[in-house]
Amino acid sequence: MRQQHHRFSKTLLFVLFLLLAPRLYGQQIRGVVTDSITGEALSYISVYYQEKRDLGTTTVDDGSFAIPTRPGGGTLVFSAIGYRTKTMRVGSVSRTLKIRLATDDVLLSEVVVKPKKERYSRKNNPAVDFMEKVIAHKRAQVLEANDYYQYNTYEKMKMSLNDLTPEKLEKGIYKKYSFFKDQVEVSELTNKLILPISVHETAAQVVYRKTPESKKTIIKGQTGSGVEEFFSTGDMLGTFLKDVFADVNIYDNEIRLLLQRFTSPISDRATGFYKFYLMDTVMVDKHECVHLTFVPQNSQDFGFTGHLYVLKDSTYAVQKCVMNLPKKTGVNFVNNMSIVQQYQQLPNGNWVLSDDDMTVDLSWSGDDKKKKTGLQVQRVTKYSDYRFDPIEARMFKMKGDVIKEADMLSKSDEYWASVRKVPLTKKESNMDVFVNRIEQIPGFKYIIFGLKALIENFVETSPRGKPNKVDIGPINTMISSNYIDGTRFRLSAMTTANLNPHWFLSGYGAYGLKDKRWKYSGTATYSFNKRDYVVWEFPKHYLSATYSYDVMSPMDKFLFTDKDNIFLALKTTTVDQMSYIRDATLEYELETHSGAGIKAMVRHRNDEPAGKLEYLRNDDPAPALSTRIHDITTTEASVTFRYSKGESFVNSKQRRIPVSFDAPVFTLTHTIGLKGVLGGQYNFNRTEASLWKRIWMPTSWGYVDLSLKGGIEWNTVPFPFLILPEANLSYITQRETFALINNMEFLNDRFASISLSYTMNGKLFNRIPLIKKLKWREMFRVRALWGTLTDKNNPFKSDNPELFHFPMRDGQYTSFVMDPKVPYVEASVGIFNIFKLLHVEFVHRFTYRNNPNINKNGVRFMVLMVF
Repeated sequence: MRQQHHRFSKTLLFVLFLLLAPRLYGQQIRGVVTDSITGEALSYISVYYQEKRDLGTTTVDDGSFAIPTRPGGGTLVFSAIGYRTKTMRVGSVSRTLKIRLATDDVLLSEVVVKPKKERYSRKNNPAVDFMEKVIAHKRAQVLEANDYYQYNTYEKMKMSLNDLTPEKLEKGIYKKYSFFKDQVEVSELTNKLILPISVHETAAQVVYRKTPESKKTIIKGQTGSGVEEFFSTGDMLGTFLKDVFADVNIYDNEIRLLLQRFTSPISDRATGFYKFYLMDTVMVDKHECVHLTFVPQNSQDFGFTGHLYVLKDSTYAVQKCVMNLPKKTGVNFVNNMSIVQQYQQLPNGNWVLSDDDMTVDLSWSGDDKKKKTGLQVQRVTKYSDYRFDPIEARMFKMKGDVIKEADMLSKSDEYWASVRKVPLTKKESNMDVFVNRIEQIPGFKYIIFGLKALIENFVETSPRGKPNKVDIGPINTMISSNYIDGTRFRLSAMTTANLNPHWFLSGYGAYGLKDKRWKYSGTATYSFNKRDYVVWEFPKHYLSATYSYDVMSPMDKFLFTDKDNIFLALKTTTVDQMSYIRDATLEYELETHSGAGIKAMVRHRNDEPAGKLEYLRNDDPAPALSTRIHDITTTEASVTFRYSKGESFVNSKQRRIPVSFDAPVFTLTHTIGLKGVLGGQYNFNRTEASLWKRIWMPTSWGYVDLSLKGGIEWNTVPFPFLILPEANLSYITQRETFALINNMEFLNDRFASISLSYTMNGKLFNRIPLIKKLKWREMFRVRALWGTLTDKNNPFKSDNPELFHFPMRDGQYTSFVMDPKVPYVEASVGIFNIFKLLHVEFVHRFTYRNNPNINKNGVRFMVLMVF
């Protein structure tokens, strides 16, 4: 569940694929600014329209700039402290300018600052000194300094195909289907032609109490439509976008955005991460402000370039902030990102956020110089009605951090007219009509059918327009292979909440061409909470019963995906020791909004060894003379406690996918075997505990994923009930599992393990010439296992006939006892973001290298798309 699906959204890729069209450019004024005397290129020069000051930019290291044209043209202003301000009249068509600025000492607080290209020093730097004061005063500006607060928000999230031109609208799909052209509009932010394909609005109330601390977001209303409606799990896109384009608080040290961490320009460490330049004193909404620009020390680090407008008084409050991603940033798929935040002063003197506008231009190349179609995501958020009065306690007794009002999806037009702070454009208002017309395109339903199979990994059985009640899939499990089955064919299906919001059925049938046996599984689940589509929506609260008969490897239980996934069929080592498993399982699971969860399970299992696996009693020193056990039967019960506060997920049809990794995850499990109950043959007691935590490193140095696990088997048991290392036997890399341990290679009744994975997000590669252009990212991983087997469970030291001889192949043991003083250690070095989707990892085994038939080194892969 914690595998990083901080990967690029499959649904988002569908939107790009479905409406793919060549990308052309809008009109821009480009140019280069140089020193009039030396001819040296000048960076950090402010360029903006005199008529519309918030439409502006700054020059980059080579002195270049690009700014959209305005209808009717305008007057461009070029200004910086240390140079005389220059203006130039420009029209509404593209052109290239060469601007030369003359020096002119301009004083700010009696300090001369020349932000031209030169060696930057933080020592005796007035911009740094000023920012240190801003940082020192920031805690007085955060809302949490109040005992209570509440405010209302209105948010509009819009997706559009971007950078269209009139010429392109006369060709291809736009010429064939004129309604596409009818949907085109001019972006108010970029002044470019865009084609809106999705728009969603949310009205909410936020309430906060300091003691005891509690914050609730109450969703009052939600509406919208778009191309995501073609998918039954279309809400996945909205949830994904909400987390990817999260709310930005510049007063936090770290800004979580694009599933990454960016250093805030007002972070406690900001002056060590950014270069700051004092530019001018300006009036912003009748308040005198100090204008500063900032840029990361290294442009490919995860930071911003931009402007701060700070009140020139004792509060040092930010009145306006403009942030952009550097052109050379290491972030994937992002051509441009602009965040503009405006603050207002309340009657009580508090400065609070009033406007938060974010615009992101996305494409596969992540380069706006390559003429390919992109996607624009625009989020406009308005904050209003701030109050700091005490809030009644009942508001904080509601379950969950986010509460959805029962009628949020059925609000009237009058309601939306009253809360809508930004009017809908004509094209946004007609989104339903646009989606319906797309659906009428001949052959479109067949395209959707194929894309659903590819993207959702399931095929729906209901026609478009009718709620889907049964899904066929997963598709990638229909054909696979293993040692026992040979080639294996499988057909799976599941019901959805459209059939019944509480009752769910799922199952599969499979047949192996080699062993010529049918396998099957069926599950009936009752959800105590009404579900929207799938049973595993948060918070889970269900009771399920499963009956299955299948062939399994002992290591299959450690996989994060389905064992029949065709991409796992190719193994790194021989996996010929398997079992036919017949299970009857009853399971209850409860999750709470507090982060606590419990799972209780009762299972009756019959285990028949297959392939090269045998169960041989320890009743003779020679395994060949020992009694062979045909099968074993167990009855067991387990309870798992889990705690993880603040997790968020998106729901796919196969599983739910975590999209935030900030919350630590604690688990504690105890399993008991019940001899004599329903034919159970063994008593056993196993206790296991684990901790998982992502640790973000400061100032764009990536993150460390830490996993700690430990467990004890308390009873005397044969080896099928001992504790196995979590090994992954496929070529697909998987976190927290060992890559070079063989099937059942070590058998323990006491163990402890640690996994440390350090992802540096390109911090090293970004400093190597040529390599940094590839945007590769590096990772380092170390895994270690300490294990021991007490004498009572060791068939080499005990003559207890209830034990089994360890597994063998061709007369040679394949399982071993670990030296409690020597841990198993493997480490890996990985490069990911190769072609923006490939992860390659080289793994090396440091200990137990003399065990037979092992891999001392290996290469693992993964398709991994991240921002």
